[in-house]
Amino acid sequence: MTNISSEELKLRLDAGEKINLLDVRQPEETAEYNIGGIALPLGLIQSMQTDEIEDWRDQEIICYCRSGNRSGIAALLLEEMGFADVKNLAGGMLKWKEKYGK
Repeated sequence: MTNISSEELKLRLDAGEKINLLDVRQPEETAEYNIGGIALPLGLIQSMQTDEIEDWRDQEIICYCRSGNRSGIAALLLEEMGFADVKNLAGGMLKWKEKYGK
């Protein structure tokens, strides 16, 4: 697993790049603030319920959560399950909101 900075992700999104974003927070957190990722809470990943993202197995996935801790765990688990290119958004939504607000 590697980390990606909020700056790098923002540049890529602003450039129109199609990116597989995975939000591993709880539903109430996702409802409060989201940058467009598919919601798949960490607990579901831990119980290997990843059918929703099976098509991403050979593609880049960028995981994010509130601070980067849960998404780091999720990224490691996904790698162990055979997902090929998983990154963690360093600092999570806290860092993102600090830099970009919305």
